[in-house]
Amino acid sequence: MKFLAFIFIYPFIWLLSRLPMRVLYIFSDFFFLILYYVIGYRKKVVEKNLKTAFPSKRESEINKISIKFFKHFVDLLFEGVKSFSISKKELYKRYKYLNPEIINKYAEQGRSVTLVGAHQANWEWAFGMPLVLNIDCFGAYKKIKNPYFDKVIKESRTKFGFDAVPTSLFNKSMSYRHSKGIQCLYILLSDQSPQVKKTKYWTTFLNEKVPVHTGAEILAKKYNSVVVNMSTTKVKRGYYEVKFELITDSPNEFDNFKIIDQFLEVTKKNIKVQPEYYLWTHNRFKHKDKYEQWLENRKASQK
Repeated sequence: MKFLAFIFIYPFIWLLSRLPMRVLYIFSDFFFLILYYVIGYRKKVVEKNLKTAFPSKRESEINKISIKFFKHFVDLLFEGVKSFSISKKELYKRYKYLNPEIINKYAEQGRSVTLVGAHQANWEWAFGMPLVLNIDCFGAYKKIKNPYFDKVIKESRTKFGFDAVPTSLFNKSMSYRHSKGIQCLYILLSDQSPQVKKTKYWTTFLNEKVPVHTGAEILAKKYNSVVVNMSTTKVKRGYYEVKFELITDSPNEFDNFKIIDQFLEVTKKNIKVQPEYYLWTHNRFKHKDKYEQWLENRKASQK
């Protein structure tokens, strides 16, 4: 059944990916109307998130950001489709790295890099990073249950030299590479909510107390890797710029969770500049009322 689904759907996706971006955006405009005005996909979640993040904004402003977000969100889906066939030339033109020398400097020194980033603008096209960086680029991806789709998606993400493993194997793969002395850049998008039972740290993010992922900091300290933030901005439709910013090249000199705090501060600033391009469909604040219970459980487990 999974193979049948693949052979019926994938050829359509592949043919769609061969179309010029200007044509894909015509499809995107149409599907936005369906998604937003007919289906109403996650509209309430997005509006709730925006009201939490921007309590001083009027209802009309929230609606305006919400509409812009959904237009961008559907664009992202079609840009993801384009990933299957996008050329180096087109990717260079549409996804520019403003200062790759920040990472290349540490690559020349033989240092590994932990690259943190957020679900802002377009993070999917970062699979072209090996084209501009002088270091092996390695990241995790969430496996798809259909193995045939999983195979072609992984191939599209690794065609320019990016290396990817399933999320469940990321830590093991990172440990193996370190033990063999393999220098790498590890990409970790760290702005979404972890499971409460796996949470080690809470902080205030966009006006709410929320649990946060701390894996990037823990791994950076464990392997003494340089920590760099990746900020992506949308210049115009279909065109993005990536800026790298050094957080620290001495992670073990930071108190626990201070690296994550710095990353989240940068993320908040970027969101406020372009709020319509952040991934609001995720229920980012779903655990906001669970901090006290988490704290009680943590204290009880330490007795």
